[in-house]
This record gives sequence, C-alpha cells and structure tokens, in this order.
Amino acid sequence: MTPTMVDTKVLTRAVELACRAPSLHNSQPWRWIAGGPTVDLFADPDRMVPSADSSGRESIISCGAVLDHFRVAMAAEGWDTMVDEFPNPNNLDHLASIDFVSAEYVAVARRDRAAAIVRRRTDRRPFGAPRGWASFEPVLRSAFDPALARLDALADDARPRLVEAARLNEALRRYDDVYQHELRWWTAPGRHDDGIPEALVNQQRAVDVNRRFPVDEHPRASSSGPQDQAKVLVLSTPGEARADALRCGQALSAILLECTMAGFATCTVTHVTELRPSRAMISELIPDAEAVPQVLIRVGTALPGRGAPEPTPRRRIHDVLELRR
Repeated sequence: MTPTMVDTKVLTRAVELACRAPSLHNSQPWRWIAGGPTVDLFADPDRMVPSADSSGRESIISCGAVLDHFRVAMAAEGWDTMVDEFPNPNNLDHLASIDFVSAEYVAVARRDRAAAIVRRRTDRRPFGAPRGWASFEPVLRSAFDPALARLDALADDARPRLVEAARLNEALRRYDDVYQHELRWWTAPGRHDDGIPEALVNQQRAVDVNRRFPVDEHPRASSSGPQDQAKVLVLSTPGEARADALRCGQALSAILLECTMAGFATCTVTHVTELRPSRAMISELIPDAEAVPQVLIRVGTALPGRGAPEPTPRRRIHDVLELRR
C-alpha cells in the first residue's frame, strides 16, 4: 500500500489525544515529528526519571503506550497505521515511523476505543473485585497481539507476596536521597503540565501495593478502611531490550483501554519492577521463569459514591509535536 498524506489538523488531534497515555510520574517522555506522509515518534531523554528508571525502560514503556494510543486515535479518524519500529539503528531514541492508509470503514468500536482514552484514569484508590472477571479475561487477552507481551493474572493468594515485594522496594529506597528528591520534584505543588497533583498522590496510601510518596506521612492500608480487592495483572516480555519495553507499552495501552471500555478502574504499578530484588519476587509469581516482569496493573470496580479521579495535566501540543510541512 502507498502511504497517504494526512491533514495536519487530523494528525494534531490524534497526537493530542494520544498524549493522554500514562507515563511514569506523568513525565510524558515523548516527542513527535510530522513531515511528509510520515509521523515519527521519539523518546525524549530529557524527560526521563533517572533514579526510579535508571535504564530508561519505563520511559520506553510509556512511549509504547502513547504509540498505541495514537494508532487508536487515527483509527477513529479513519486511518489505518503502518508502524516501522526503530527505523534508525544509529538513533535508538527514534522509536517508530508511522505511515497511513485510508480505512475503508470505521466501526463504532474504533470510536468507542478512542473515547476511552479520554475517560481512562490512573486510579490509586482501593477497588472492589472486578465483576464478571472470568468472562472478561478472554476478551481482554484478545485485545492485543500476544507477541507484544505476556499477560498473567495473579491469583488472590499471591497478594501477600506482592505486598512483601512492595515493602522490600520501599525499604531499599528509604535512604536513597536522589530517589526521594525525585518523587518530591514530580509531585511538587504548582506543576501545570506534568507530574502528579498532590490530591492524587494522597489517594494511594490506602492500597498496600502502591508506590509510597514522601508527601504521604500516613501509614499504609489498615483494616479500618476499604480493602483493595483488585485483580492484579503482570505484563512481562522475553527480554529487557528497548524493543521489549516498547511492545510492552503497546500491550499496556490496549489493556487499559479495554478495561476502561468495560467500566473497570485501573492503576499501573511499576515500582516493584524497578529494583532486582523486588522484581525477582514478582518473577516467582508468574509461570514463565524466563519472562521479565515489566509492569503490573490493578483492575477492579470503583467503589460506590466515588467519582473518577481528576485528570492529570498534560503538556501543550506545540511542546510535543513538531510540524515540518
């Protein structure tokens, strides 16, 4: 198929929607260049979170999520996408080149999926158990190419070990001044286009597997409050290359959007994969001993009487998209 020029306004709308994708500390470590018939996605090393994500793995996962979000947004606009991953071997920050072919038909489900991008939130609060999980899990698995990543749903009796991994990670980071400063920097008041608002940080304290932030002086979940009954998913890959992380991010995007369309609340959990001791504990919980855990996802039912969390801020479109036409 011959790639087709797409109207700049369409591309701009799609990139703006795609940038609602989740990222570590809402760092948004991506940039886009549109020129000719092609759109290129780059990792932005200046927006890495170096202490938590020393290898840049999580920034590439974030870029994989924004890539899939972009494809979803373009599909809703009536365009099929063709992706060439890592097109420049001399620049590994050049993650993808995307070309377009006009779609013959846009199914309603394509538009529903794009609409889910706007509704999706990272909800750090406790969840009820996901209703109808047994019938939903096969649907979820069909939502992404299994070649991208492996999906495992942890049994409920794995929760204590998962909590132990979270506490181990917290203990290992306790005296890491650079890490603690980094958390404070990304959650500082007055951030208007990135980072995590304090109100959302405070929500996480009631869940025992969530990342602990320095601004949170309260203890972890206790028996007095609602207990998190989320189903915990693990996305893993065959290796630790940048390509593995990029593909994992695409699978992550598909899972989050499918869950959102089904009415479930979600929250990504990555801190337990950042240090090798806690990551090894997660490896013990999945069947494939050779798989590399990349990201965990809590999925559940939002508790009654609670509205959706407020959306986190996003960078302005002209800060992330360069037009060269």
